[in-house]
Amino acid sequence: MAENEIRLPDTSKLVVSSSPHYHDSIDVRKVMLLVIVALLPACASGVVIFGLRALFVLAVCAVSCMAFEALFTKMMDRPASTRDCSALLTGILLGMNLSVGTPWWVCVIGALLAIGIGKMIYGGLGYNPFNPALVGRVGLLIAFPGTMTTWLKPIPGDFSYGTAASDALTTATPLGLLGMTKAWDPSEVMRAGDHAISYLDCFWGNVGGCIGETSAFALLIGGIFLIVLRLIRWQVPVCYIGTVTIITGITHIANPETYAPPMFHILVGGLFIGAFFMATDMVTSPMSARGAVIFGVGCGLVTCVIRLWGSYPEGVSFAILFMNALTPLIDRYTAGRPFGVARSIEAKA
Repeated sequence: MAENEIRLPDTSKLVVSSSPHYHDSIDVRKVMLLVIVALLPACASGVVIFGLRALFVLAVCAVSCMAFEALFTKMMDRPASTRDCSALLTGILLGMNLSVGTPWWVCVIGALLAIGIGKMIYGGLGYNPFNPALVGRVGLLIAFPGTMTTWLKPIPGDFSYGTAASDALTTATPLGLLGMTKAWDPSEVMRAGDHAISYLDCFWGNVGGCIGETSAFALLIGGIFLIVLRLIRWQVPVCYIGTVTIITGITHIANPETYAPPMFHILVGGLFIGAFFMATDMVTSPMSARGAVIFGVGCGLVTCVIRLWGSYPEGVSFAILFMNALTPLIDRYTAGRPFGVARSIEAKA
C-alpha cells in the first residue's frame, strides 16, 4: 500500500451504535427504588403515628396502582411496565397524600385516576405532563371532599376507624383551623382537639393530617438522601420552601394578626412532601437548573396565593399541577444551546 494512501479500518471489527456511548449502571427501576427508599422514613413515621391502618392504606394504593398499570398496558397491547416500579412509587405517594381513615374503595378509585388519567392516557411513563399521584389526589378531593378532609388524631395502633369511638377522635388540621378562623391566633390554630400542639410536634409529626405529610423530619431525611445521590435538583425544594418562607414572612410582618408566621407554613401541611417528592418528579419538572429555579419559585408563589387568599387551606397539590402545565414553556426558554449551534442559527430557529 502506498505511503499516502488512505487506510480504512476493517468494518467487521467495528461496533457501531447510536449515541450516547457513555452508559451508566443506573436505570429507571433503580431510580424508582431509590426514591421509594427515600420515602421509607416518612412511611414508617406514618405507621408509627397513625397505627397499622396507615400501612393498610399505603398497601391498597400501591397494589391498585400496579394492577391498573398492568391492566392498561394489556388493553393498549404494550409490554408490561410494572417491573420499572414507577406504578409502585405512584401508589406509595398517593397513599401518603391520603388520610389514614380513607376507605379502601376510595384508594382504588384514586389509583385508577392516578394511573389511568394521570399517566397511561398520555402514553405511559415519560409522556405524562402531570404528576400522576397528584392527579389522583386532586381527583379524589373533588369527588369526595368530605372523606378527603376528615383527619384523625395521631393514635398509634388504632385499627378501628369507622366505629363510634374512633369517630370521636377526628380533628381539624392547623391549616384547616387557620382557614376557618381567618386570623392568626396560636391558641386557636395550634390545637388538636383539646390539646395544644407546638412546632416541635409538627416537626416530628405528632399532628393530624395525611399519612406521609405530618413528619417534616422524616421527609427531610428522605429529601437530603435524594439530593446527595443527585436524583433530584436541589433548586426545586430550596426555591419552593424559600419562596413560601419569604412571602409568608412579609405578610406576617405586615399583618401579624391575620397571617401566620413562616415557620407555621413550612412545618404544617404538605409543603415538605410536595417540595422534595412531588415537585421534583423527573418527568414533570424542568430539565435545566435555571428552569428548576423558576419552577420552584412558581410553586411557592401559587401555594402562598391559595393558602393566604384562597378558599382552600392547602395549595401544594394545585400549585405543583399548575407548574407542571408550564414545564414545557419553562424548558423552551431555559434549555441550553446544543453544542456546535451558532447563536445566529439559533435565533432564526
